[in-house]
Amino acid sequence: MGGVHPPENKFAEKQAIKVLPPPETVVIPLSQHLGVPAVPVVEKGDKVLAGQLIAKGEAFISANIHASVSGTVVKIDSMPETSGYRKQSIVINVQGDDWAEGIDLDKSLAKECTLEPEEIIGKVHESGIVGMGGAAFPSHVKLRVPKGKKADYLIINGVECEPCLTADHRLMLEKGREIMVGISLQMKALGVERAIIGIENNKPDAIEHLSELAAEYPGVSVESLKVKYPQGAEKQLIQALVNREVPSGKLPIEVGCVVHNVGTSYAVYEAVQKNKPLVERVVTVWGTKLKQPSNFMVRIGTSVAHLIEAAGGLPEDTGKVINGGPMMGKALNDLNVPVTKGTSGILLLPEHESMRPTEQNCIRCAKCLTICPMGLEPYLLSTLAMKQRLEECERERIMDCMECGSCLYICPSGKPLLDYIRLGKQWTGKMIRERNQ
Repeated sequence: MGGVHPPENKFAEKQAIKVLPPPETVVIPLSQHLGVPAVPVVEKGDKVLAGQLIAKGEAFISANIHASVSGTVVKIDSMPETSGYRKQSIVINVQGDDWAEGIDLDKSLAKECTLEPEEIIGKVHESGIVGMGGAAFPSHVKLRVPKGKKADYLIINGVECEPCLTADHRLMLEKGREIMVGISLQMKALGVERAIIGIENNKPDAIEHLSELAAEYPGVSVESLKVKYPQGAEKQLIQALVNREVPSGKLPIEVGCVVHNVGTSYAVYEAVQKNKPLVERVVTVWGTKLKQPSNFMVRIGTSVAHLIEAAGGLPEDTGKVINGGPMMGKALNDLNVPVTKGTSGILLLPEHESMRPTEQNCIRCAKCLTICPMGLEPYLLSTLAMKQRLEECERERIMDCMECGSCLYICPSGKPLLDYIRLGKQWTGKMIRERNQ
């Protein structure tokens, strides 16, 4: 249902993943995930090793945070973050690259696992793994199927439908064997016999590679999908692969599905088989005027400015720097903010591409209705939100909006539809929470 097909512009898809050495300093936010921020377990002046626990996720929906480098904690303070807000963070001055005891840095493949399902989930929990596709939902929560529910399918998201981003594509090509082991571990944890890897057909090399690997894993298959944004969203991917529709306001487990990203699957492999927590991830750095569009394996806490410098430096005519993809990403007002667990890409847009069109009157073309993947009425929701008619916003299902930006992209009148809908979601969500107290 719905969706758009913006220009793909995946310039970095042929660029192999480069391992970026640790910077001089990292800033590690205590909230890199949905849910409650982690609580520090280190203090200023403490020496830490890469992979060492530095903040504990004590709430059910939270995630542990680990040092991505070795060095000294110089402060725990409120620091700028990619969201535009200041968040409590742990700042570490890097000294060497020493790892915590028990972490296996050997790159050889480890396939065999004798752990029980609960032990696998425990490893995922301890390692601070979250959804790597951008949502950053704690992965151990998804693996714990609620009582009365049953998982039939593990859906693996290799779609990477956002234009410009190629981090998942490269990961599938270069770490496919590890991803397959990670998938088998998740299947064991969930107790499911079927796993489906969804990949859009603009990545034929990844489809071919993972299909060959999947032949060794009973119950795992690869499905080629037509290219359409936002097919990588959970509900859309489930419908495309198993033709099940997740009800409004419900989670995928309601229709027997659990969805994880290929990056998450790789992180699960490293956590369970190598005892390595989530301390680094692949990030695409992209720009039409950028000297070296690249895919970097980056330590969490590395500054965006450091990443851009490694890709050739900031082009002179850069108008905006986007954290994430061009559809759902958000502009940064400070480049000295850290890469987090949910950072999939950094985009550099030239001045002439970063300007919004002049807003004009709505011409009643209804394009925003026809392309909304959730079957909503974006113009109506935008108008209701602008007038703060929140009860009507709730009735028209504003909370179902996934903020994909398709309506904003397709609107010929340049209406800031998504801006008002985002505000409306904040206000309506607050109203609902206050009502339920």
